[in-house]
Amino acid sequence: MKRVVSISLGSAQRDYQITATVLGRQVEVRRIGTNGDVAQAMALIREFDGNVDAIGLGGLTPVFRIGRARYPHQEAIHIAAQARRTPVVDGGVVKAILERWAIAQAVRQIPSLVRYKRVLIASGVERYQLAAAIAQYEPELRFADPIIHAGLPFLPPPRSLEQLELYAATALPLLALLPYRFIHPVALGQEGYDPRAAALFQWADVIAGDFAFIRRFAPADLTRKAVITDDPSPAEIEDLRRRGVTTLVTMTPPLSDERPFLAADAIEAIITAITESTRQPGDAEVIDFITAAGWGPTVQDLNPRPKPRFAFVIHPLRTELIANHRWFRWTRYLPPRLVELVAAEFPPLYLSRIRGIRSKATGEEVEGILLTLGTTPREMMRRPPSFTYRRLIKAARMAERMGAQIMGLGAFTSVVGDAGITVAQKSNIGITSGNSLTVAATLEAAKQAVLLMKGGKPEHVRAVVIGATGSIGAVCARLLAQAVHDVVLVAPRAERLIALKKQIESETPGARVVAATYADAYLGDADLIITTTSALTGKVINVDKLKPGAVVCDVARPPDVKEEDARRRPDVLVIESGEIVLPGEPDFGFDIDMPPGTAYACLAETALLAMEGKFEDYTLGRNIEIERVKEVYRLWKKHGLELARLRSFGVYVTDEMIAEKRRLAEERRRQLGLPADKVCE
Repeated sequence: MKRVVSISLGSAQRDYQITATVLGRQVEVRRIGTNGDVAQAMALIREFDGNVDAIGLGGLTPVFRIGRARYPHQEAIHIAAQARRTPVVDGGVVKAILERWAIAQAVRQIPSLVRYKRVLIASGVERYQLAAAIAQYEPELRFADPIIHAGLPFLPPPRSLEQLELYAATALPLLALLPYRFIHPVALGQEGYDPRAAALFQWADVIAGDFAFIRRFAPADLTRKAVITDDPSPAEIEDLRRRGVTTLVTMTPPLSDERPFLAADAIEAIITAITESTRQPGDAEVIDFITAAGWGPTVQDLNPRPKPRFAFVIHPLRTELIANHRWFRWTRYLPPRLVELVAAEFPPLYLSRIRGIRSKATGEEVEGILLTLGTTPREMMRRPPSFTYRRLIKAARMAERMGAQIMGLGAFTSVVGDAGITVAQKSNIGITSGNSLTVAATLEAAKQAVLLMKGGKPEHVRAVVIGATGSIGAVCARLLAQAVHDVVLVAPRAERLIALKKQIESETPGARVVAATYADAYLGDADLIITTTSALTGKVINVDKLKPGAVVCDVARPPDVKEEDARRRPDVLVIESGEIVLPGEPDFGFDIDMPPGTAYACLAETALLAMEGKFEDYTLGRNIEIERVKEVYRLWKKHGLELARLRSFGVYVTDEMIAEKRRLAEERRRQLGLPADKVCE
């Protein structure tokens, strides 16, 4: 039987003695903690020197390996030098090989484990290779080293491997001259909780590193956090379960029942003993050994984490849609106006569960709750905003009780009153109107439609935005000005138009910006018209005045352009605002009047924020931030959302349809004596 011993500066309360079978060989493994007593640790190494097959240094690193740099620690080297005959190992090679392998395998099992998550490394200088392995998955990193080493919580923690390397280059040459307890403060038998790093631990989604640091600095509440570590005991694992940890990844397989997981130095000592090496094993030896032993991480669901959950509120756009709900099918036999008036008084109702939406970035599924108000747009607009606020606040509280962490406002619920601000102030979950993604999807759809109708990239595009001073219209106009440098702003209130015109001219010098209260005079010269009004009656666009081959992107709900009007101009392409195909296999559980898997952008934004874990108030109020639109566009690409195929009055736009419209547009231009469009192929 092989015998190894791990001499640790840590607590003696974690001592154990086990017998494990590895590659058919029995190994006795013993750990002895010295409660920070350096003299005792050196005496024990001298005592076991020549009497065991390998000695591990627990909580001791003679040489820190940070990137390409090496930082020797004088006291640790002196402690290790007490052995003359038995090889002494510190686990450094195992950390560099086995732990990197463990992260790769754990991510294969749980793709969302660290990808794009907030990850705290308890001590980066001791677990640099672990941090490097995690950094490959684009997390938001923090390192607790300054707090742990200097005890100064106000020092900014490193946020990347490069910053950690800079910290190491600054701090380790000094720390290497001091007693080892300044690097590893859990020595000296310190067992009490140290709150200095509490804010960092609360910030993190994932906590990774030496379990000694996690025991010392982690707060009592670890709800919904994942832990990646080395050697927790069964009792310590149970403690993590009670504290709310969802997922525990130990970077080694269990080697015994009584003490399943061992620290890196003990693992490296086992490899040294079985291979009968007289020195610390090299990379190749460790790779061969862990391959032969089939070692890998152990992933445990301590408290299976519920799927991220969002809620979304819809309402009937027309009175006849109220009868779509199975409880109210009988209303089709009643006078529509009576149904509309009574339904407006209903409290929020649960419609269905939304399932099957799965992020392509993380592989994680999010669930949704579909709620509805009974109010039609006409009833919502003729009543004071407080009428709708009360129902939306009830919906938010209902969604929270059902486990939702964010709620989206659909259709007219996002434009009533202050566009979600009051609802957000009186709700405990995040609220979003969804308008940031609506803008991004609208502009993307408009761009595709213009390119199709022009047969290439036009040399010049003039855009008209109707409803330009509204929340969606204003940011569309600002972004269009940056893209095409020629926009016409149309809205009824001149004072708002002037303010928006000045803002755009300030943001985009050189852009041509025209402001008007009526659109007719500018439709004949517009290549793209985006209409975002909340008008319920009257003609918003006179289709007879549209330029041949123009594109109308109708964002309004109900739509501003009626199908019967569009039939008079078959040479014009009228598209619905950009709709989104959600990743995975979405099942809305209710007919939302969209093709399978496709959602309005406002619903898609709410689901997207749940995928990203941004359970916060996001798009609210009349002033949509351009940076939010750009951020949500990046998230759209990250999580695998796609722009749906263009639709015109519920019908998919085909190549044949585009070809016919272009032919008719050219014919109309000839009849009117207008020049053909110039494009850059």
